[in-house]
Amino acid sequence: MRTKVVTLEEQNRYGTVLRQVAGALREGALVVFPTETVYGVAANATHTGAMERLRRLKGRAAEQVFTVHIPRRSDADRYVATPTPLSRRLARKAWPGPLTIICAVPDPSKEQIAKVISPEQISDIYHESKVGLRCPAHAAATDLLIEADVPIVASSANLAGAPPPLNLRAALRDLGGEVEFAIDCGRTRHNKSSTVVEIHDHAWTVIREGVIDPRTVERMARTEILMLCTGNSCRSPIAEYLFRNRLAERLGTLPADLAKQGYYISSAGTAGFGGASIAELSAKELAKRNIDSSGHRSQALTIELIQRSELIFAMSYEHRRAVIDLVPSAADRVLLLDENGPVADPIGGGPAEYQNSAAHIEHAVEARLEEFIDEDRRW
Repeated sequence: MRTKVVTLEEQNRYGTVLRQVAGALREGALVVFPTETVYGVAANATHTGAMERLRRLKGRAAEQVFTVHIPRRSDADRYVATPTPLSRRLARKAWPGPLTIICAVPDPSKEQIAKVISPEQISDIYHESKVGLRCPAHAAATDLLIEADVPIVASSANLAGAPPPLNLRAALRDLGGEVEFAIDCGRTRHNKSSTVVEIHDHAWTVIREGVIDPRTVERMARTEILMLCTGNSCRSPIAEYLFRNRLAERLGTLPADLAKQGYYISSAGTAGFGGASIAELSAKELAKRNIDSSGHRSQALTIELIQRSELIFAMSYEHRRAVIDLVPSAADRVLLLDENGPVADPIGGGPAEYQNSAAHIEHAVEARLEEFIDEDRRW
């Protein structure tokens, strides 16, 4: 067999070439294609002949499954309809990108994909109630997967024992004449394979270290939310404790156990010096809601806090501006706690001012929590 090498550089022929290759892939051809990490070899998971050829080519036994490649993060829902929060969190932060996520699937026959593939073909995707998912960050790979419009599995385009290829020439040294098509997009962006992580409920294990190192995985496995006011003694502590307690209630756990599930809620001040207790009247407002805030100690806003936080809720426009001045790239992550306007500062006021401020914060926290919970349900 002669492998046909195609390029996608000519814009006026891009669609035509891509449709030709995707059509062949759909009909059972094997295709070498680029990703941001290494070149891969793809097969239609619903085509028995293609899967048998891919297994022979890679020297894989029947019980060794290949990674499912998806063009969009939302497509993961077809294979894992009820992922853990940790799986979703990693996917949101890493996809498209060089991370393969292995998810537990108790009953693959109940997943959406089981409606379009046979029970025998399910075993080509799932093994021991697990499936590996990868969403490449490469335009050609994405377009090919979309155009093929069938379940696609892939592996690195090399023979067993050979290094994963970083360019097409290296891929064809092993697979030239064994596949129908090969897409040439030059050298890959990275010099490593994707990192493979297996999810166990709220924990994770690196199965293969690649582009993303374990420390980065650890950061991505956390969801940190920061509440921000001026001195971190009046408004932001109320927001922090309310959000933490309400989130724990929604998740059916204790506030102290949120960190075990990867959720970290904190607060800071744009003009705080650190170490101060919560304002007495703020603490009383929380106590009315059966929340103990005696352990609060103020902290100053830092670049590190901003960079760690997935969401930052500011009490005023000035607080939002302080974040952006420090870290301009955080602009899309810092929002007013109340989208309708600032939360008034009760400092210097009496019980009525603190009561009004706490009620305002509580209402805003409930709205933001609903948004967060809804987002956290989706891939």
